[in-house]
Amino acid sequence: MENYSFLSIGSNVGDRSEYIKEAIRLLHEEKEVKVLQTSSLYETAPIGYIDQPQFLNAVILVNTGLSAVELLNVCQEIERKLGRKREIRWGPRTLDLDILLYNHENIETERLSVPHPRMVGRAFVLVPLLEINPTIMLPTTDTPLNDILEKLEDKEGVQLWKQKSGEGAYALFEN
Repeated sequence: MENYSFLSIGSNVGDRSEYIKEAIRLLHEEKEVKVLQTSSLYETAPIGYIDQPQFLNAVILVNTGLSAVELLNVCQEIERKLGRKREIRWGPRTLDLDILLYNHENIETERLSVPHPRMVGRAFVLVPLLEINPTIMLPTTDTPLNDILEKLEDKEGVQLWKQKSGEGAYALFEN
């Protein structure tokens, strides 16, 4: 498996941490996907459509033999299995899995844009991403992500909810 990808994961319906845990388990069960690392869980206010519960968000690093589009298909199938309904744009969801980065590639198709086009404006993505890799750079800019995060106004709204306790993929959920 020669490809590396950072995925964002979020939930704001039902048992949010359980949906995230189950999604990580389902990713890990995929033959061509290995979950290498997870960030801590962060609680954040919704954006866009704000009349909904708080989100739990994290970032996951995976190693995969899948292409970016194949990985997108896996992510969307996991969302579907866990009851994701696409009724309101930016509305409540059991699970949201997005590809943030795939290797150091720029990908632009009808279904997929990598790097994720809105990630640099979202502290709830950058905070956990930088927790996993504090020196990561986007292929589209020479500006360090830490500098981009410092300029965001909503970074104080990203609150640590459950700190990662170890290096394993399931470290968030160990007692």
